[in-house]
Amino acid sequence: MNAWVTNSEIAHAVSNSPFGPFEFKDIALVPRGNKYWDGLVTHNPTVHKFDGKYYLYYMGTTGSNNDREFWDFRNNQRIGVAVAENPNGPWKRFDKPLIDVSDNPDSHDAVMVSNPSVTCMRDGKYLMIYKAAAHRGESPAYGPVVHLAAISNFPYGPFIKLNQPLFTAGEECEFPAEDPFIWFDKKKDTYYAIVKDMKGAFTDHGTSLVLFIPKDGFDWKLAIHPLVSEIKINWEDGTEQLLEKLERPQIYFENGVPIAMLCAARIKNDHSFNVQIPLKNYKE
Repeated sequence: MNAWVTNSEIAHAVSNSPFGPFEFKDIALVPRGNKYWDGLVTHNPTVHKFDGKYYLYYMGTTGSNNDREFWDFRNNQRIGVAVAENPNGPWKRFDKPLIDVSDNPDSHDAVMVSNPSVTCMRDGKYLMIYKAAAHRGESPAYGPVVHLAAISNFPYGPFIKLNQPLFTAGEECEFPAEDPFIWFDKKKDTYYAIVKDMKGAFTDHGTSLVLFIPKDGFDWKLAIHPLVSEIKINWEDGTEQLLEKLERPQIYFENGVPIAMLCAARIKNDHSFNVQIPLKNYKE
């Protein structure tokens, strides 16, 4: 899990059920050389079907082929999209990022952009929320790390940035949240976001997954009952397992109904795995 910045790639596996077992097929976005903005590393995928096509939004980065220095790769992170007629690919990639850093050195996303999440909005436009780092802190990490929104008329862009930080917790907390997954529920006419609370900035549960609900997709407020999950798994046999990490939440939908929450998990010996958590109590 610690190699995601410098050595990761997006794999493709299939199953007859969202709960597995999954069978590995191939690498969806193969390395294509450090001359490309996403040539050496791809990560943080989120896949959507819009208007009959599949859109794979992701983080890509590049740097030196030799040393793969962490901060070099981290600060070269950009957001891209690959498009396919079929979820098995092939995926068409582009030579420029979908979301690049802003030219203004005072911008909230002057250093890097990553972790895209996208939903089709109430009015048919497309909302993206993404992670960004500003140029105000000390090199090489810089910061603070915030989340920003952008809007497009099309799933493939161009996206117009709004440059207003989201999921904030006061100026003293420079990295309160990560890994948002956003969606718009047409039946409830409501937007939702599941966000990783990095250190208990939003609840008394410490590091956890929490729920935000806005009125318009931009002014996100913590839900009345915010806790989605502590950093643990309740297995089917009744046992409870504490984890070091439970992150990257993604919701799998069938006919517009959320069926499962998919997360990346890690236990103490640095063993990592995907976990699919059924959402049994969803009510229309």
